[in-house]
Amino acid sequence: MNGGDIAALIAAGGFVVLVLVLAVPLLRLRHTVDAATRAIRDLTDRTTPVLAQAEATMQQVTAALGQVRESLDGINTQVRRVDAITAHAESVAGNVAGLVQVVSSVATNPLVKVAAFGYGVRRAAARRAHGDGDTPGGARRRRWGRRRR
Repeated sequence: MNGGDIAALIAAGGFVVLVLVLAVPLLRLRHTVDAATRAIRDLTDRTTPVLAQAEATMQQVTAALGQVRESLDGINTQVRRVDAITAHAESVAGNVAGLVQVVSSVATNPLVKVAAFGYGVRRAAARRAHGDGDTPGGARRRRWGRRRR
């Protein structure tokens, strides 16, 4: 063996030691990677049902919102109908108020005249009954007499 062979053996031995020294951290790193892989697999196993339930819930919420929208459309239609009915009722109320005013004015003028006539007839009848108005012109004389005093 010459000097070159011995140097080659020393270099080979050093290389084996280097490989052994680097093998220990690599084995530990492999355990770390395996643990991380297991954790990710567990997380995936646990989240998959939760995501499936969330998707089902979202579908139910979407269906419920569709029903609410249909209900609101129906309500809006009914509100428009009620608005139309209210507008017609307001018009009818205005017409009735005008009619009441016309009937009131037509009815009160003759009633006032009839009441005044009735009052006059009662007063005249009362005076005649008391003897105040027996003679023609007697009421006129009484008025003139009151004025002179």
